[in-house]
Amino acid sequence: MRMPAEWGEQEWLWIGFPHDPAEWPDLLAAQEQIAAFANLVAESGQDVRLVVRDAANEARAQALVSASVTCERHEYGDIWLRDTGPLVVLDATGRRAARKFRFNGWGDKFVMAGDQAIGAALAEQAGLAVQDFDFVLEGGAIDTDGTGLVGTTEQCLLNPNRNPSLGREEIEAGLHDSLGFDRVLWLGEGLAGDHTDGHVDNLARFVAPGVLALPVASGADDPNAEVYADARARALAFGLQVREVPSPGWMGEADCVEPASYMNFAICNSVVVVPTYGSLMDEEAVAAIGGLFPGRTAMGLRAEAVLAGGGSFHCASQHVPL
Repeated sequence: MRMPAEWGEQEWLWIGFPHDPAEWPDLLAAQEQIAAFANLVAESGQDVRLVVRDAANEARAQALVSASVTCERHEYGDIWLRDTGPLVVLDATGRRAARKFRFNGWGDKFVMAGDQAIGAALAEQAGLAVQDFDFVLEGGAIDTDGTGLVGTTEQCLLNPNRNPSLGREEIEAGLHDSLGFDRVLWLGEGLAGDHTDGHVDNLARFVAPGVLALPVASGADDPNAEVYADARARALAFGLQVREVPSPGWMGEADCVEPASYMNFAICNSVVVVPTYGSLMDEEAVAAIGGLFPGRTAMGLRAEAVLAGGGSFHCASQHVPL
């Protein structure tokens, strides 16, 4: 069984809904931005399942979303279902199954009740058979072009706070056995300020077989200019085609860099939802990403309140392929 590319047909999209005021500097704004994301995907005709924590959280969500969005109540800590939710694989006949990995709060930095169990709970409610694998892996740490090729970063998957007893070869074998990957593109560092230790879905995304989209630095003060250049060199050396998307440039205050990235877009059946941050590059980036997905419409939605909690639209969602 193999993990398909995200641009394959999807049956539904899970999206996590913020609930914890201790995590979100502006909880109401974060909820509004996630609700706008859910509404946009639902209005495009795709099934959206908004994951809410309790009755009060569900009531708040229902006040913001359209009737086309279904709420599912589960216990969870963070909303980043890309990392805590099940990863779904397919065989050649289209038979579907879920893969569940250990989750340790991004290297024991953010351990929250429910995050270790939400993946199995979602899969069980969806009727998906689950197989557990005994190593730490977050979905945002990997991205695939659907041909057996997976991209990741050394900063994350080789980090001793994930699987300290596993080396590069053992991790590659684990990715093969669990998700069917037979080739690995190892990029280096992720974005400055990213508490996930360099998740690839904030840096580089496959947009077609053998084609990788990467940011280019915007402005002389772009904090990730060297990271982008290194990723480009590695991708080209691997034999991939590279497509460029502008970065948001410096985002943050004083010396605190926010890991803002347009690469955290969510690919859905007919739309690509691109997070925007009030940067001068927002419009250009949405247009550039739209050009990478013929037949889909790229739509920009503000996400700075979501980003304040540590991620963006791709991080907050998990798709289920058909």
